[in-house]
Amino acid sequence: MSVSQVETLHAQEEGALESPLIRPVRISRIREAEAVVCQTHIGGQALIEGVMMRGRYNWAVAVRTPEGTIYTEEHDLASGRDKNSWMYKPVIRGCTAMVESLALGFKALEIAAEHAFDLSDEEEKEKAKKEKKKAKVEETEEEADEAEAKAEIKQEAEEAGLPKALMTISMFIGVVLGVVIFVVLPAVVTNLIVGDYGDKTLLWNVVDGILRIAIFVFYIWLIGRMNDIKRMFAYHGAEHKTIHCYEHGLELTTDNARQFTTFHVRCGTAFLLMTMLVAIFVFTVFPITAIIDALGVSNDVARLALLILSRIILIPLIAGLSYEVTVKWAGSRPNHPLVRLILWPGLQMQRLTTNQPDDSMIECAIAAMQRVLVREQKERATQKTGI
Repeated sequence: MSVSQVETLHAQEEGALESPLIRPVRISRIREAEAVVCQTHIGGQALIEGVMMRGRYNWAVAVRTPEGTIYTEEHDLASGRDKNSWMYKPVIRGCTAMVESLALGFKALEIAAEHAFDLSDEEEKEKAKKEKKKAKVEETEEEADEAEAKAEIKQEAEEAGLPKALMTISMFIGVVLGVVIFVVLPAVVTNLIVGDYGDKTLLWNVVDGILRIAIFVFYIWLIGRMNDIKRMFAYHGAEHKTIHCYEHGLELTTDNARQFTTFHVRCGTAFLLMTMLVAIFVFTVFPITAIIDALGVSNDVARLALLILSRIILIPLIAGLSYEVTVKWAGSRPNHPLVRLILWPGLQMQRLTTNQPDDSMIECAIAAMQRVLVREQKERATQKTGI
C-alpha cells in the first residue's frame, strides 16, 4: 500500500464516525489484498461461542446466544501503565501486557459463558415464584412484595456468583496443571534422559525445550478433537479473518472477511511458541547451577526442585523478552525475511489452533470489531478537535 493509500485509509477512519465500517480500498484480487496491509494495534481472542476484540481505549465481546442473536458488551480499557510510565520500559511492558491480557481474557470468558448457554429453566422459576406467593397469604401485600424482591435479588446474586466461583477455580486448576505439564514434566523427563543439569547444561536445556514444545503441540492437537474446542478454534479463525479484512481496508462484511486466511502473524499462538524458544536461551545463560552450589544443596531431588522453581520464577522475564521479539520487533516488520523465518513455526501452529468459521461466527467477530472501531474513531475525533 502506498503512502497516499495509507493516509487516505486513516482519513476515512477519522471521518466515518456515523458508521464503524471502513470504506473499501480498491483491490481487484484477494492475492493483491494480502500484499497490501495497513498495520493495526487491534487484537482479539476467541471465546465460548464468541469473540473479544481489544483496541486502544476499550474492549468488546460479541457472543452468539442460544436464541441465535448476538449479544455485545464493551468496557473501557484500564491499564496500570497509564499511571506508571516505567511499565512501558522494554521487557517490563511485556510482563505487564501478559498479566493484563490474562485478566482481560478471564473477564471476557466470564461474559461469554454467561450469555452463550441458557442454564436457567424459566418455567421452574415462575412455578417457584407462584408457590412463594401462596405461602405468604397471611402477609400484607406490601410485605410480600418486599420479601419476594429480596428473595429474587438473593437468588440472582447466588446464580451469578456460582459461575464466577467455578470459573475462578477452573482458572486456578488450569494454571497449576499448566505448570505441571509444561514445566515440571519436561524437566523431570529431561533429567532422566540427560542426567545432572550441571554436567550438560546446553544439551539439558535443548532437550527440555524440545520436550516442552512437543507436549504443547500434542496438547493443542488433543483438545482440538473436542467439539466445543473445535468451535472455539473456528471463532479464532473468524477473529483473524476480521482483523485481516480491517487491515486491508475492506468493508467489514462476512463476504469480504471470508476470503482471508485464518492465519495471522500477531496471533498469541506464535507468541506462546516464541516464549518456549526464548526460554531455551534464558535457561541456558541463567547461572542456576552456581546459585544452587552456593546454597550448598547436594541432594539430587532438591537440586531438581530448585531448578524447576527457578524456571517458574523466570517466566515473567521470558514473557517480556518474547514480547519484544514477537510483538515489538517482528510485529513492525511482518514482511522481513528473517521475521518470516522466526515466525514460521508459530504460523504453522495455527493450523491446529484455527478452523474455518461459518458466517455466523464471522458476524460475531465483526460485531465485536465494530464496537471497538466506533470508540477508536470517537476518541480520534475528540483528540483532533480538542473537545
